[in-house]
Amino acid sequence: MSTMEHTDRKNEPAGEDGPGGDATRGGTPRGAQGGTPGDTPPAARRARPWVKPVVIFLLLAIPAGYLYISAMQSRKGSTTKREEAVSKGLEEGWPSKVQRRIYGMTVPAYATDVAHYETNSWRTSSLYLQFTTNRKKLDKWLKQVGTNRAALQDGRITIDADEAAVVGWKFGSGHHWKGTVREQDKPKPNFQITANMDNPDRPRVFVISTVTP
Repeated sequence: MSTMEHTDRKNEPAGEDGPGGDATRGGTPRGAQGGTPGDTPPAARRARPWVKPVVIFLLLAIPAGYLYISAMQSRKGSTTKREEAVSKGLEEGWPSKVQRRIYGMTVPAYATDVAHYETNSWRTSSLYLQFTTNRKKLDKWLKQVGTNRAALQDGRITIDADEAAVVGWKFGSGHHWKGTVREQDKPKPNFQITANMDNPDRPRVFVISTVTP
């Protein structure tokens, strides 16, 4: 090889045909990947206009479907449901997440004596809930359902005898009762709240949340 040929090869730019610069090195031409490593493919960056409508549909359909199925299960009659509730008693523990969402209420953290019961009919669906908590957490819970302690009226029992009989609640004399009703436009739930304030530091709350589809 002549001195001139050796000089020409030495001065060739790397990355074309020179050593270590083969354009097809590694089996895939540079640029065939559609960009530098780490780039998001254009298809993945495109907006998916169907996602938001699907999410909205599910948010509306799941609660509605739940209430419909519950109503179908109650088709044999509310009398039978009431008899079953009295015989079985309230179910211990928190309502399910779906129930808490539909009926617009939760349970204060670390509440005790928690129990609930749900009843459904073609016209309305109701969730019965009871719990014992403390002053501060009662105030927070009342705020969550759209009311406050000042709305609780002395001596007022907002749950009538027929409703109380569904789950065996008794609101007799000789106790310090306070109560309030929180009414809202459909389809939001209405709340009947009655609290036993015999021990102001440990109020015992009884509430019925009712929704009308």
